[in-house]
Formats: sequence, C-alpha cells, structure tokens
Amino acid sequence: MMRAFKWGLWISILSIGLMQSAHAILPIEKLNSVKGAKVFLVQTKALPMVDIEISVDAGDRYDPADKSGLADMTAGLMSYGARGDKGVWTEAQIADEIADLGANIGVSAGGERTIMRIRSLSRKDLRDRAVQLAAMMLSAPLYDAKILEREKQRAITNLLEAETKPEFVLERRFKKSVYGSYPLGNTPTVKSVGSVNVSDLVQFHKTFYRGDRIIISIVGDVDSAQAEEIAQILLKKIPQSSVAIAPIPLLQRSPVESLAAREIQIPFGSQQAHIAMGMTAIARNNPDYFPLLVGNYILGGGGFVSRLVSEVREKRGLAYSVSSYFAPGKETGIFQSGLQTKNDQAALALEVMSSTIGKFIADGPTSSELLAAKSNLVNGYPLRIDNNRKLLDNVSSIAWNDLPLDTMEVWTKQVEAVTLEQVTAAFQKYLAMDRMKIVVLGAQSKPAR
Repeated sequence: MMRAFKWGLWISILSIGLMQSAHAILPIEKLNSVKGAKVFLVQTKALPMVDIEISVDAGDRYDPADKSGLADMTAGLMSYGARGDKGVWTEAQIADEIADLGANIGVSAGGERTIMRIRSLSRKDLRDRAVQLAAMMLSAPLYDAKILEREKQRAITNLLEAETKPEFVLERRFKKSVYGSYPLGNTPTVKSVGSVNVSDLVQFHKTFYRGDRIIISIVGDVDSAQAEEIAQILLKKIPQSSVAIAPIPLLQRSPVESLAAREIQIPFGSQQAHIAMGMTAIARNNPDYFPLLVGNYILGGGGFVSRLVSEVREKRGLAYSVSSYFAPGKETGIFQSGLQTKNDQAALALEVMSSTIGKFIADGPTSSELLAAKSNLVNGYPLRIDNNRKLLDNVSSIAWNDLPLDTMEVWTKQVEAVTLEQVTAAFQKYLAMDRMKIVVLGAQSKPAR
C-alpha cells in the first residue's frame, strides 16, 4: 500500500513538473561553432532524455532536374550501412544497435533541408553510443549498389501506388503550377528515381554534407559543455567546407494571369473532386509573418471557426473540411487553400472558396474575429512547446530561419500586437486573386465561372 502511494506520488510530482516546464519558456543558448556549424541548446531536466536534430542544407531543391529524388535517396540510405573506425556496420547491425540503446535515429529529406534526428536517454554512456552511431551514419554512409537497387525499386513501387491517389496527383500538379521552373516544383518520377546511381549519392553527399551547411539543435537533459561535446562527436569526420555551390535562383512571385491561364483541370476517376488554390507568399523571417498567421487563422486555419468552413461547410454543405495555410520556408513560401467535394459541386465549391478568400483580402477581418483568433492562438501556444520534441521543432525552426533567439519568449506578445490594419495590409500585399493558381482534379466537367 505504501509502495503504491509513493509510486502515485512520484507520478503526480513528475506530471506537475512536466506541466510547469511546458508553460515555462526555456531560453535558447547559442553555443560555440563546430567546424563552421551552428549549435543551439535548450536545457530541460523534465525527462532524462536528449533530442538532437542535425539540419543539413541539402534538400530536394538541390536535386538535378533529371534526378529528382536524389537528396531523399542520399539521406535514406544512411540507415542502411556505414563505415566506422572498426570497419563496416551493416543495415542489421545499425538497427540492432539502435534497438539495444532504446534510441531513435531517423533521416529524411525535405524541400529545403535534410534532417537527422536522434532521441536517446541522456545517460552519458548510452548518449555517447547513440551520437557516435549517428556520426558514423552522417559522415561515412556506405552506399551499397545492391541496397540502392532495392530502395529504388521500393521507391518506384511507392511512387506508382501514390499516382493512383488523387491527393498525391493534385499536390504534385499544384506544386509545379506555383513553383514553375523553381527546383521545388520538381517531384520524383519513375524515370528520375531509376536513373540515380551510387556515384550520384557519393557526389551529392560529398558536396553538401559539410560543417558550413549544418545546424545542430539540442533539447534535453544536457548542459552546454555536454552539448558542445555532442556536436564535436557528430562533426568529427565531417569536412568544414568543400566546393562552391551555385546559388539557387530566386523564386519569382506568381504572375497576374487570366483565369484560363491559371486554372488547370485534371480528369481523374475519383469519387470526389479535389481542389487546390494558391500562390507564392512569404519566407518565415518576413516581418509580416504574424499578421498573416493571425489573419489566416480567421480565414481558414482555425478549423471549424474559420470563414472558409462557415461559408463552404456550414452555410452550403459543399465539403466536410476546407482550409488554408501559409507554408513559409527559409527563402520561399506559398499560400494554399483546398477542399474536397462532390464532382457535380466542384464549380460551386470553387466559386464560394474563391469569393470568400477574395473578400477577406479586400476587407480583412472584423474586430471580433481578430480578438477571438488572437485569444485562441495565445491560449493554445503552450501546447506547441509542451514536450521535448515540440521544443526541438521550435528551436530548429528558429535556427534554420535565422530568427531571434527569443522568438518563443515573445511569440504570444507578437500575436497580441497584431492589428486589423496590419492583417488587411499584409493580405493585400502578398495575395491577389488574379495571381492564384487553381488545380481541379476529378470534376465531371470544367467549372463554368
């Protein structure tokens, strides 16, 4: 009975500690650079864990046009073999070591960057083993030809399956429509994946995986000295720099075009029509980020309380869900809105979505809408930072986008400071209906508008 009481008390104390830590804004420390890499730390002793993210400026945007998927393949194969000080580690050995440690190590490539994530107990012996393993995978991946062929076939199979799904086909075509010739408009094809060879992987890794293109973010039960040690281990065999890399051309703003030029119809044997609308927008460090964030919460980012849901779903029953969002990156960004509806309702649904967005751009929100949006965003902010992984997401975003280190501390104040005039001005500055690309997939006939 006493043992149960003590256990229950310990759980209660731990829960209270976690809740307190979730609501407290922990400071971000910028540590000494290691081999040209930036290193950031948030110390928290809420759990005996450490979460680490290595961001490498080696995303999909660097894929050659005819080898789209190269960055993803380069990252993915890091888990399938590496060369360490004591010889080669096979795919099975790496998996066994991760399991023995009770750790997680994953690598994935996105549009702007490749990310390796490590999650381990903070106890030094276990932490060091996990970090050393990750360092080996990061610096000396073994790009085996047989494994590459296996993964290419797996990727091609997944791609062929994805091409039967309307959501995938819509998003691929929408991206191409908005980005145009900009590299983020390219997506892997059977041909581009099939053309990737071992020498491509080796050269891509050699070119992009280097200290001056890396940011390390650490959250957890380690101090600054331990965090710097982690960074040193991770980058021990990574070169500080390499050959010069040609800059990516700037993304041009979506042009003013006629409706006929902006709208794309895709026949598809789906039970519902899928619609996407959007254009280029802002990068994350844009000073108008917060007016757009708050404004979009009102327009289509606030779930069932948004204008789009009210007009499309509640008043007319045209779709179960409809939303809008800004997706700002380090150098580029887009605005996108979308819904699914019955094929024979596509024309009306698109008309209502377009008119709602257009009216919001022209008139902005009401005072009551603004007050409610700011209140919801501010009150919901603790949920964005209530565990180590969410904290790591925030720290990583701040570091990657070159934001002030006190961004988390002042986030709610910046939301509260947004005015009606700022929202209206920002939406009119960055969005315009005659620049919106429109993709309609699966409708029975071309919407007449």
